[in-house]
Amino acid sequence: MKKIVLLRHGESIWNRENRFTGWTDVDLTEKGVAEADRAGELLKKEGFAFDKAYTSYLKRAVKTLDRVLDKLDQDWIPVEKSWRLNEKHYGMLQGLNKSETAAKYGDQQVLVWRRSYDIAPDPLAEDDPRNPRFDPRYRLVPDGELPRTESLKETIERIMPYWQCAIFPNLKTADQLLVVAHGNSLRGIIKHLKRISDDDIVNLNLPTAVPYVFEFDDRLNLTKDYFLGDPEEIRKLMEAVARQGKKQQ
Repeated sequence: MKKIVLLRHGESIWNRENRFTGWTDVDLTEKGVAEADRAGELLKKEGFAFDKAYTSYLKRAVKTLDRVLDKLDQDWIPVEKSWRLNEKHYGMLQGLNKSETAAKYGDQQVLVWRRSYDIAPDPLAEDDPRNPRFDPRYRLVPDGELPRTESLKETIERIMPYWQCAIFPNLKTADQLLVVAHGNSLRGIIKHLKRISDDDIVNLNLPTAVPYVFEFDDRLNLTKDYFLGDPEEIRKLMEAVARQGKKQQ
């Protein structure tokens, strides 16, 4: 039996402030660090031993992975970073408070921006300092591939080549792989693995730093998927994620 564990990063500063984050490189909160530590401890308790790990270029995911591997005493395993695992790019919404934006534009419009499959927020201007073409970490990425905004569909189209060519094929020789990334980039992978429809993916909520395990047979067919942890606690965490984009009552 082979396994891939998907893990959303721990709580970030802008998660706590309920802001659209996207490609903005914000750090973990103290709570986020503690969440990452608990995820690592839980994975260790369950006997996970990873052959390789993958993460994005954004520090909230990188630092979460570092904490998890430290708790597992597996700091030595190979780690591969890719911009393709970055969060969905939220364009001009990046930095805005989700509840305040919902109060201005309505809950339904914010839900469309956050979770619709093929509708993207307004893009960043070419001269906007937040434009990734000005960020040195993406200097080797062709400018035409760097987003100024993204829908979930476009996010998945960015991620899938890396998943299909770099991550998933390694399961042929590895027994366990770990992917630490972001809510929307992981939702794209989950949509692919579980064949979730374009309409239903809007209802999938991923809590921070809760390991999501996918088991495969020797032919790499998905046989089982489940979250690690207390089901009731995980349900409450998912409900909290779903509430983030609604205006405060």
